[in-house]
Amino acid sequence: MRFQSNIVIGLLFAAVLFSCKTKNKPAEAAISTERKWWKEATVYQIYPRSFKDSDGDGVGDIKGIISKLDYIKSLGIDAVWLNPIYSSPQKDNGYDISDYENIHPQFGNMADFDVMLKGFHERGIKVMMDMVLNHCSDEHRWFQEAKKSRNSPYYNYFHWWPAEKGEPPYRWSIFDEKAYGWEFNKATNSYYLHYFADFQPDLNWENPALRQDIYKMMRMWCDKGVDGFRMDALAFISKDTTWPPLPKEYNGNWGLYYASGPQLHDYIQEMNREVLSKYDVATVAEAMGDVTRVKKFVDEDRKELNMAYHFEAIDFGYLPGEYKMPNPKGYDLVEWKKVYNKWDSAFTDKGWGTMYLANHDQPRMLTRWGNDAAEFREYSSKMLTTLILSMRATPYYYFGDEIGMSNIKFDKVEQYNDVELLTNYAQVKAKGGDLKRFLEGMKISSRDNGRTPMQWDTTINSGFSNGKPWLPVNGNYTTINAAVQEKDPNSVLNYFRKMIKLRKENEALIYGKFTLADAANPDVFAYSRELNGKKLLVLLNFKRIAAKTNTGINLSKAKVLISNYTTASLDGSLKPYEAVIYEL
Repeated sequence: MRFQSNIVIGLLFAAVLFSCKTKNKPAEAAISTERKWWKEATVYQIYPRSFKDSDGDGVGDIKGIISKLDYIKSLGIDAVWLNPIYSSPQKDNGYDISDYENIHPQFGNMADFDVMLKGFHERGIKVMMDMVLNHCSDEHRWFQEAKKSRNSPYYNYFHWWPAEKGEPPYRWSIFDEKAYGWEFNKATNSYYLHYFADFQPDLNWENPALRQDIYKMMRMWCDKGVDGFRMDALAFISKDTTWPPLPKEYNGNWGLYYASGPQLHDYIQEMNREVLSKYDVATVAEAMGDVTRVKKFVDEDRKELNMAYHFEAIDFGYLPGEYKMPNPKGYDLVEWKKVYNKWDSAFTDKGWGTMYLANHDQPRMLTRWGNDAAEFREYSSKMLTTLILSMRATPYYYFGDEIGMSNIKFDKVEQYNDVELLTNYAQVKAKGGDLKRFLEGMKISSRDNGRTPMQWDTTINSGFSNGKPWLPVNGNYTTINAAVQEKDPNSVLNYFRKMIKLRKENEALIYGKFTLADAANPDVFAYSRELNGKKLLVLLNFKRIAAKTNTGINLSKAKVLISNYTTASLDGSLKPYEAVIYEL
């Protein structure tokens, strides 16, 4: 935002200085958002079971993470997000929690966690935990007691439909082979609700006792020193317990309906009052829905959460009505840019967004959004890294993407571990669908593509484990690994470090105004970032052929800040998958 009046600038400077709560951070003129560490941070996501195995059982663990603390520090990141490491049967890789206050033995114990947390904090890195609050495991003590009797004090910790009332109103379950969200329990002669798998009963947030137990647990982790929470499926916690038929307007969009519970924001505001407001923690939620719905989670005046994912960009390019089936024609870059432009505009005045291209629920960003062919892998990896780290949002960067890991592309269903894929395969099979076509599509979009072990070096199992890995290591580890890239100043890994450094050195890449340029260009994603008179231009070629962009900006006197090629032009022409940031 530009101001012509020095008086206005002075008043704004005073307002920001007064309202800024971040310690030892100077207030800046012409910044419309309050400074926070979580806005300036780059968050590195670690999928613990795939990061580093210390004991040879084939599953990554806490001690494995501890052994790589210096590597993580060397990346220049500011925070890590750990996927669930709580006690769990691991049927959904930890998203089925049986004890929120203990560590799963496969990952270690609480003493290991304390050592890891201390090690991160000593290196200036904050730690965000994954918090699964919509559902728990059917092996959780609460459910074990609840399923014994309707008179159990824990029965109302879950949602039940008494069998004497007949069949429950239909609800969809994404992880159920029957796609049916109710499961019968003989002892109580009633059905329990599960939006996900039948081993993941939904928690009854309408019960105040359940909510207080959850808040007590969250306070335990905050008191331990955890710096934030990523909240899984949080948008689903509120249910209309009159159980009306699914509204026609939500036909086919079960997620939007589930994210529209009548007391959703009441519960999140209560959580803020009871827990979050009492600690300096950051929060990010899976907040499904359109702009209007998602903004409610992060509007500062509502006192709910700090950041929210949106799914519109990451789900882009799939065929409608089919489970993550990629469009064989690829995705339309012009339309994809419009999505990002819309969501940036959503948080211009209030709230704060996130930027990500991959995580544990997604395939590798290189294969999904770039080009994993040998001749383009490095260029497109660097180009995508440039995108993530130059948008106006908190970047969430998935482990392994810093070395350009790619999809493993399994051929057979038996090779997959993911409950989501296996149940959707069963649903396609039950409908008489084309299973070969389904598996071909999953080579691009399956979650297991993003869960293969980290590729550390050229030794057995790429240095991930001395035992048999829980998922196979991608066979390209002999050429794509961290050890090789450490020695190459032009590697994907070292480009990531340079881009992190550039972001830290240029506040325009954090707080600066985002303006889409050359919007109709089908090949190039171009935009400017502008703050306090400093203007940067980002050009990204998303195609395997040379491209030209016309931003209307004169580059003849521009300074190249970073490029994924040795030299960058000053006339708007771009080589295949070229990325360049100019200072104008």
